[in-house]
Formats: sequence, structure tokens, C-alpha cells
Amino acid sequence: MAPSNPDLSLADWVVLGIVAEAPTHGWPIVRTLRADGPIGRVWTVPRPIVYRSLATLTERGHIEACGEAPSSRGPQRTILRATRRGRAALRRWLDTPVEHVRDIRTELLVKLALLERSERSSHVLVERQIEHLAPVVRAVSTQPDGAGFDLVLGRWRREQALAVDRFLHSLLEDDRP
Repeated sequence: MAPSNPDLSLADWVVLGIVAEAPTHGWPIVRTLRADGPIGRVWTVPRPIVYRSLATLTERGHIEACGEAPSSRGPQRTILRATRRGRAALRRWLDTPVEHVRDIRTELLVKLALLERSERSSHVLVERQIEHLAPVVRAVSTQPDGAGFDLVLGRWRREQALAVDRFLHSLLEDDRP
């Protein structure tokens, strides 16, 4: 599946996901994405990147200003909200499986966290992800051939793909009624 908007970075998508939860300004997003924040535990986004993402998302029409809030430190803070266009793009992105096994640790876990925060089920995404990675899992399910580093790399790829497949299936098992 092609990404729903290839011009947006993972940081942009994560920031959009947080803004879509409720109108907010930059600082709460920064706190959410720092290392000890609820999303930062999975993937950390530095403050300058958060503000760059806010500018990118505004420029692309995914978020818009909807007011101001006083600040005890510095100028008034601009309150931002997701636009209809931004919410639609976010829904498409959240429903799209990640492309590679290596993207599970970052992009898929972030999507799962954002889905839970928005009280949306991740069941369909996980099913799509299993289906999307099935050819990779089949391809690496036999013992790798080769010698030296080729064998090491083959084993690494095999174990990673099999672990991801087990992880995804365990999520479906946990989601049963």
C-alpha cells in the first residue's frame, strides 16, 4: 500500500495525531513526545522538530489556528486544531500497515499508541499488517543459506520477521471478546 501522504514525515504524522485528539498548542505536544512522555516512550521527537511539524501541517492545511491562550512565559500561545482534511488524512495513515518489518518498532507502535489514545480499535490495522507482511514471513521461514556475514544477516532477518509475526498475532489474541 502506498503511504497516504508521502510528503509528511513520521514526526508530522505523530504531531497531527496528537493535535487531532483535542485543540492544543505546541508545548503539550512537546511534553507528549519527549522521552518520558506517553508517546515519547515509543518514539521521541525533539522540540524544534515538533514546531517544524506544526508549520508543515499548517502549510499543508492539516491543522489550523483556532484561538489563543495566555502564557505566563512569553507571547500568547496559538491554539491549533486538526482540519477536516487533516483528520481524513490521519485516519487513512492510521489504517495503513507499515511497509517493512523494520518499521514495526517505530511507525506501527506509534500508530497503535495513537489509536488507543483516540479510543479506536487497532484490530483492522493489525490484521492488515499481518496480511501485508505475510509474503516476507513466508520468504524467511526456512533456514537461511550462505556463510559468514550473509548467514548472520539472513538469520537476523528471519528472527526479526518471525518475532514480528508472533507479536502481531498475539495482539489479535488479546483483542478477542
